[in-house]
Amino acid sequence: MLIQTETTPNPATLKFLPGRLVAGSRTLDFASPEAAEVSPLARALFALGDIERVFFGEDFVTVTKAPGGADWAALKPEVLGILADHFASGAPLVVGETAEAETFDNPEDAEIVAQIRELLDTRIRPVVAGDGGDIIYRGFDRGVVYLHMQGSCAGCPSSTATLKGGIENLLRHYVPEVVEVRAV
Repeated sequence: MLIQTETTPNPATLKFLPGRLVAGSRTLDFASPEAAEVSPLARALFALGDIERVFFGEDFVTVTKAPGGADWAALKPEVLGILADHFASGAPLVVGETAEAETFDNPEDAEIVAQIRELLDTRIRPVVAGDGGDIIYRGFDRGVVYLHMQGSCAGCPSSTATLKGGIENLLRHYVPEVVEVRAV
């Protein structure tokens, strides 16, 4: 199995492309070994010891190494081996249920929220996925949009610039009711 790799804007994170669907239309973000208990693949990656985060996108996996841990020259072959073994085995990505993220919105803002979600899904999330991450809508309250950054975006040095300079400007341009975007 050929698995391609790409760098991401986050130097601690590599993007692995196995050439097949990984999580399909959903995304899964594991920020700790405890959170990864539902995923045999994420558990195996965390077992390497120098892994801080595992993220499954539609057709990719991003792995973030721990600060001060092994460098990518040592970790990359091990990650590739675990990914190849997992996908060749046909094992499930997750076993059991994963919790859905809660959102909060005022029902009176339904039209605004629909516009925000449409822009996120069509213009923002595809670009962020190209960099090995995802942005999840969490809520809208009094002009503030709350978003959760996942994958390579979580902890990325440029994530604040992306959030404020890119996403906030785009949302404010198309949805005048948006005054600010905040990460949660």
